[in-house]
Amino acid sequence: MKSGPLHAYLAGAGPDGRNRSIDEVLAFSDEKLEQVHDYVQWLFPLPTRSSAQPSAPVLTLDEIGGIRADEKAQVNLRRAAERMLAFYGATQWWLASSDHNHLRITRILQSLRLLAGQERAQKFYDVILERHRAAGSPISPHNLRYWAAAMNPQPPGDR
Repeated sequence: MKSGPLHAYLAGAGPDGRNRSIDEVLAFSDEKLEQVHDYVQWLFPLPTRSSAQPSAPVLTLDEIGGIRADEKAQVNLRRAAERMLAFYGATQWWLASSDHNHLRITRILQSLRLLAGQERAQKFYDVILERHRAAGSPISPHNLRYWAAAMNPQPPGDR
């Protein structure tokens, strides 16, 4: 048995809050990924409440451990990161000074770092920054600092 709804979802063994499987969400068109706002909290969960989707579940310590140890959940996290990189590679919407996708990217980086490790998060970060640079660096330095902070683990005393 999976340790909770987020673990079950990422392992492909349970639905999200709208009864969608992870495969259904990963098959969304780019337009649907842009328009729908309640999937990213399931694909890239965190142990903190989402201000954008306050009814989304919050990761528990048991789920963090379960997801880290579950190969199927890890495969699906990789698939989710690849799908979002394809989305950010194919679209221009987010290449602006400020955009709601910048918050999504911060969440993705934090979640990948927590659940899949620093290396996986770093790969995502590097691709996003390269896309930003290739587009003429349109994203505000303020938003870029959030991404940089998401990539830097806090010292143990600051948690």
